[in-house]
Amino acid sequence: MTRLAEIGATAEVQARVRAAGFARLRPTATQALLAAPEAALQAFAESWQRLEMDGFMADGGRYRRRRLANFLALPGEGGHRRGLHRPHFQASVHNKLNGGVDRWFAPVEDAVALNPVCTGLLDLGRGVADGLHPGTPWFVEMHQFRVEAAAGTPGLPTPEGVHHDGVDVVLIAMLARTNLKGGETLVTDDAGAEHARFTLDGLLDLAILDDARVMHGVTPVEPMDSALPSSRDVLVLTWKRLATSLR
Repeated sequence: MTRLAEIGATAEVQARVRAAGFARLRPTATQALLAAPEAALQAFAESWQRLEMDGFMADGGRYRRRRLANFLALPGEGGHRRGLHRPHFQASVHNKLNGGVDRWFAPVEDAVALNPVCTGLLDLGRGVADGLHPGTPWFVEMHQFRVEAAAGTPGLPTPEGVHHDGVDVVLIAMLARTNLKGGETLVTDDAGAEHARFTLDGLLDLAILDDARVMHGVTPVEPMDSALPSSRDVLVLTWKRLATSLR
């Protein structure tokens, strides 16, 4: 894809987010937009095999693995500048289950953060964020999630329920669904009226949301075949205006 076509595609996604509060980009379109080599796609997806257990689940669950990174994106400066490793924090108003505490997760591996798939998705999301809020300095977080399920023990991609993340823009990209059923993404307004319901499925099937306008959540997942491993691998990127980002 040429640079001109890439700018046009980002502008189209931005327009859809502005109009409806969210946009979905299917795998073929995302992969064409990023134009990342096949080897980079494979390496990026395979890094989900190396996530560490989330030890901060207030429900006692052992069904979620993750890694975390943060970046700065500044006006007039291209790309995203990785920051020193720090905990993830959400106010309890946005996460009634796990909010209100600093949560330290293993850092995203350097090679993963520098993978062209990752940098391309960061650029895509920033293009939407900058379009909605021009001239904004951004605090950006990157979350690698794996949710695991077993017979009789469903995995909960959003155990806090349908929610706002307390940021400005959220990008959610599917990496892999393995032996899985369930996991529908819901997009609603604050009153609970459903705007969309879809299942992210396929490498880089993604949704971008204006977090202030819409809420999102994901239904529980369970294995198709109870005798086999079952997991849902997802990347979440968030952009938050820097002036209010630290708490």
